[in-house]
Amino acid sequence: MAPQHFLIIAFPTQGHINPARALAERLLRAMPGARVTLSTAVSAHRLMFPSLASPDEEVHDGAISYVPYSDGYDHGFDLFANDGDDARRFCEAFSRVGRETFSPVLDRLAARGRPVTCVVYSMLMWWAAEVARERGLPRALYWNQPATMLAVYYHYFHGYERIVREHAAEPGFTVSMPGLPRMAIRDLPSFFTNLTDGRLDAAFGNIRGTFQQLDLDVPISTGGRKPMVLVNTVEALELGAIASVPELDVFPIGPAVLSLFADGTRSGTNAVVGDLFEHDEKGYMEWLDAKPARSVVYVSFGSTSAASKRQKAEMKRGLAASGRSYLWVVRKDSRDDNDDGSDDERSMVVEWCDQVRVLSHPAVGCFITHCGWNSTLESVACGAPVIAVPQWSDQDTNARLVVEWGIGMRAAIDADRFLDAEELMRCVEIVMGDTEEGAAIRSSSIAWKSKVTEAITDGGSSKHNLRTFQDQFANDA
Repeated sequence: MAPQHFLIIAFPTQGHINPARALAERLLRAMPGARVTLSTAVSAHRLMFPSLASPDEEVHDGAISYVPYSDGYDHGFDLFANDGDDARRFCEAFSRVGRETFSPVLDRLAARGRPVTCVVYSMLMWWAAEVARERGLPRALYWNQPATMLAVYYHYFHGYERIVREHAAEPGFTVSMPGLPRMAIRDLPSFFTNLTDGRLDAAFGNIRGTFQQLDLDVPISTGGRKPMVLVNTVEALELGAIASVPELDVFPIGPAVLSLFADGTRSGTNAVVGDLFEHDEKGYMEWLDAKPARSVVYVSFGSTSAASKRQKAEMKRGLAASGRSYLWVVRKDSRDDNDDGSDDERSMVVEWCDQVRVLSHPAVGCFITHCGWNSTLESVACGAPVIAVPQWSDQDTNARLVVEWGIGMRAAIDADRFLDAEELMRCVEIVMGDTEEGAAIRSSSIAWKSKVTEAITDGGSSKHNLRTFQDQFANDA
């Protein structure tokens, strides 16, 4: 019998590629002899492997192969650096060209004696599921946001869109979706409430397409099986949300954090393979080593969100006034002239870093974050208290989860997502200071870290769920 060959296809951004790579590694560890190929767009592939003779060259990294597709934008596309018309053109090309070039990827792998036996498509990659269905290939959605977000979108597209749209301008209006706690409009994805930004509207089309593909995978077309969804979360974190979508076969298999865990233990390697951003050569870990425990504020808004010049100036004022040391990530692609100031004993600004190593360092006392899901889940896995400053997409919902789990607080920001210096100082003092609320947050952070670690040890829920998913394919072979 030929070995199982999983092809994971991912959207070309860091936030999608990181969990895809982690899933690839997990599948190989859990199923010896299996093959895994990871496919992302040429624009990301060429950044992951910059020394290639050709940007679309296949790469073999141990047991994982990397074969890119093209989305028509081989030099990349920045959603926030373009207008709504540009975003619509990109999304149209993304689905059309992506579909056209993904089919030959499957053909080439089959011609090389490595036929794909299962397509695992990450969110937004709905057209890959369409191609797999046409070829009769088993498929599964890889949802790299929380299960709560999966459930919110599912119910939104199955009966709740009208009520949410009718109250989109009422942040305090609450909606009760099946199996979920009542949620305020302000806690739902920005796609639901920002109805004037053409860029968001274009991007939202790919999320809608993802759920339309799930609807096509009704049990009759999958041999009586519900649509399968792998979720980058931990069962204990989101039991209610997982149960709220009985129409789907949900497998919580997170956290997908390669650089922190390997088979339930510390990885022991500091190498980060596949980053789209070059790591800063500053000695930020040595700088942290010289700091007392829980004394440093770590600030990063991730790989996509970028603070405005005005916002960065305000945050710098607040961080300086807090009296705390801080390590701040300001990406090279979002820097201004004022971001190149010299570091000192109390502050360091880097272009990119190994975030999991930083969050795991005992000197870090809190994490000021946009609350992208990778950053949120890494915070939980590392036991790092959070100050949430959500910007767009799923981040408002993730910030709500941070508060629900008791691992941090949500900063008060205005309608333009602006955080003023005084609010930043207030939050830092609560989380890092000698306050009852701060002590409770630190205690909850430690408790959840323990539960997350347990989930990926032998016998843990995430390992069990991944094995169950794989066994379904082995039994069908």
